[in-house]
Amino acid sequence: MKEFQWKKSWLFAFALLTLFVLAACSSDEESGASGEGDPEDDPDTITAWAWDPNFNIAALEIAEESYDEDIDFEIIENAQDDIVSKLNTGLSSGTMKGMPNIVLIEDQRAQSFLQSYPDAFFPIDDYINPDDFAAYKLAPTSLDDKQYGLPFDTGVTGLFFRTDYLGEAGYSMEDLTDITWEEYIEIGRDVKETTGKDMISLDPNDLGIIRVMIQSAGEWYVDEDGTTVNIEGNEPLRQAFENYKAMMEADFVKANSDWSQFIAAFNSGDVATVPSGNWIGASIEAEESQAGDWAVAPIPRLDMEGAVNASNQGGSSFYVLNVPGKEKAAEFLGKTFGESEEFYQELVTDVGALGTYTPASDGEAYQEENDFFGGQSLISDFSTWVEDIPSVNYGMHTYSIEDILAAEMQNYLKGKSLDDALADAQAQAEAQLK
Repeated sequence: MKEFQWKKSWLFAFALLTLFVLAACSSDEESGASGEGDPEDDPDTITAWAWDPNFNIAALEIAEESYDEDIDFEIIENAQDDIVSKLNTGLSSGTMKGMPNIVLIEDQRAQSFLQSYPDAFFPIDDYINPDDFAAYKLAPTSLDDKQYGLPFDTGVTGLFFRTDYLGEAGYSMEDLTDITWEEYIEIGRDVKETTGKDMISLDPNDLGIIRVMIQSAGEWYVDEDGTTVNIEGNEPLRQAFENYKAMMEADFVKANSDWSQFIAAFNSGDVATVPSGNWIGASIEAEESQAGDWAVAPIPRLDMEGAVNASNQGGSSFYVLNVPGKEKAAEFLGKTFGESEEFYQELVTDVGALGTYTPASDGEAYQEENDFFGGQSLISDFSTWVEDIPSVNYGMHTYSIEDILAAEMQNYLKGKSLDDALADAQAQAEAQLK
């Protein structure tokens, strides 16, 4: 009798426990809770992380206004370094909790995220036509034949120059068009001697100009596989180092140590040229007193076969994270940044943001003349140069390798042989990236 009562009590307890578990599971299923991302399968609000309120965030706001569907869209401003930190911390923890639906990632960092956390990103091939975008943007934004990034702004470069300073030294736009870096250096010597102005401002710890030089020849710090370190036998990199040292020895470099000093160098009128990504144009135009004194020529190229007068510096793209609401987020990007030519005309007019959606380049806004730059059709010129940018595989370690190269560049400038500097950089990079 006691055994029967015990069994009866045990069965009753087991039944209660089963009902409790089933109820809990039912509650989780009804709320969509999965322990990852948003608690809703189809959240009401789509969130986006981006930096720069005057550029990227402004672009997202215009996209929201132009989107036909009624959605709640929340844009959260973060510094670029903070986005990188938050993504690495969150994704490495194995949970998508707290992640946004859309995130902006710099192109030269993208592969480090895609290859390290492939399941965290949602492919958007069904929402855009990748062939509608500049070809050089596709390699860094895709992985294993799947398109994960919506290619956004271009870092297409140009040689911004003071027409008055160059004119005083006897040079015109024609003299600066389709030149090599060696020719640029010779012109710089003349400008410094004639006007007393420096030719360029550089930060010794930032090798952005080296990246510009080597991509013009279709090379990077790694081979086409994106992983094999390519420093010691990299002829474009070798020539870029030689050009950098020649600039320093020509004594026409105004050194800077941060962004504000870089901006001040040309806003103050201390330098004659700014070879940079197109995005620097807004900072140049900020000094209204110099209106009409600037123009932009194609970027110089390395003096070797296959090099072109087109390159890239910077640029970023939008990614959809694999969290609830991903389809809604992908559709939003596809219908705005992915196919709306009218949206891109507004983007150029209101923000000055030059995207890489090629069908938009025939629009009227792209042909407009810029009074600040002497009536030059600047956007049209940049759009033409975009098509010539060589495509390279940035790999996962651009900035890690560049830290090594920056140190070896200083050693080279102080007298170390270039062979030894590049060989040591190769060995350090291979050891560090194993």
